[in-house]
Amino acid sequence: MAPATKIYKVTLDCAQATEDKIFDAAAFEKYVHDRFKVNGRTNNLGEAVKITRVGESKIVITSTVPYSKRYVKYLTKRFLKKYQLRDWLRVVASSKDAYQLRYFNVDQAAEGADEE
Repeated sequence: MAPATKIYKVTLDCAQATEDKIFDAAAFEKYVHDRFKVNGRTNNLGEAVKITRVGESKIVITSTVPYSKRYVKYLTKRFLKKYQLRDWLRVVASSKDAYQLRYFNVDQAAEGADEE
């Protein structure tokens, strides 16, 4: 009996930003596809890594090659920086195998203190 290959899966939910039309999920999918490294090389995805978009707001990265969830966060932050969205959006872990894009919370009390 052959050993079962482990499947690594990370989901990125960008529903809030996509609904507000501030984030383009298709462009992010292409960005990850072009920059994701397998065995230290880009454009080496082959059958090992699959990047799919579920609906308009979720991106799922599935792989048989081990990679860290942190690497997906790194690529997401680089994409946000490239499109100057890093000031408004942040990447938050919503579960063990999922990230979510959220807006920074602007504290109303802090704004009121500045006006006085």
